[in-house]
Amino acid sequence: MQIHKVLAVSLLVCALACGAHAQAPFAPVPVTPAPDNTPPAAPAPVTPQPSAALPAPTSPDTATGTEVAHESLLIGPGDLLQITVLDESDLSRKVRVRDSGEANLPLVGNVKLGGLNSAEASAAIAKKYFDGQFLKHPEVSVFVDEYATQSVSVLGQVVHPGPVSISTSRSLVDVIAMAGGLTDVADRHITIERGGTSHGLVEVFLSNRADDAFNADVEVFPGDKILVPKAGIVYVLGDVGRPGGYVMQNNSRLTVLEAIAMAAGVDRTASEGRARIIHNTNGKFEERDLPLKEIEQGTAPDQLLEADDVIYIPFSFGKNVLMGTNSIVAATSSALIYAGR
Repeated sequence: MQIHKVLAVSLLVCALACGAHAQAPFAPVPVTPAPDNTPPAAPAPVTPQPSAALPAPTSPDTATGTEVAHESLLIGPGDLLQITVLDESDLSRKVRVRDSGEANLPLVGNVKLGGLNSAEASAAIAKKYFDGQFLKHPEVSVFVDEYATQSVSVLGQVVHPGPVSISTSRSLVDVIAMAGGLTDVADRHITIERGGTSHGLVEVFLSNRADDAFNADVEVFPGDKILVPKAGIVYVLGDVGRPGGYVMQNNSRLTVLEAIAMAAGVDRTASEGRARIIHNTNGKFEERDLPLKEIEQGTAPDQLLEADDVIYIPFSFGKNVLMGTNSIVAATSSALIYAGR
């Protein structure tokens, strides 16, 4: 009897299990996606904007670098200045700089402004008002309403030496053109004195080549001085096609063959074997033989000449061969000077 009960229970359990299995829907095996190793994109940085009341701080070098490059016209005696103090109309006015370089301002008295540019003058005036406890936060601007010193002195080898009027910075080429241009004997090594010896000297080489001249051009400002020296001269005398003096132009370099070529070469009657060169060293003349034939044939190197050197090519007939050094040097005083190659 017990056995029948056990079998009945077992059959009932099996039937229930089969029915549940038949009714259960098919469940797919879940697929786990591969992990994404790509790092998340960083959020775009947000730059805080300075408020209108508190402007972003600027380093002194950044604040003054551009201003110094452009504010290069210096205040001088006789200049008329427009001085404006923000929110202080009683302190804003026009003043003229005295011969001492000082300007008289309300409350602070005389302030030294000569030799400063507009930005430096503004800072000097603001410091006076602050140090004297007249203003807590002085904001001063200085504008040069009228320059009394609006000229550049151009001296030396220009067509019209003297003062050249300019109201703002101009290029060196422009200023020389306003002075009539360079003379035929002008040296290309030009010196610019910046507003007096305290501001230093600038050496400029102004080439004959247009591209090089414009690339090397510099700015000239009111109060500057320009000196154009005389170029060196080399003399070629004797039995040559065009005896005379020749300007050492462009790079101030001239060789023996170049000088003789400028003199239209030696004549057939010349005695090249007796060619001589005379150097002028501190007023003392030193004469030596010149191996002209060897230089022309390429067996001897060409020689660089110096200013005031004299090349003498004797005639083949005897009366001129005996000319001494003093006679040759004396002939240079009446020699024609030729410029250009």
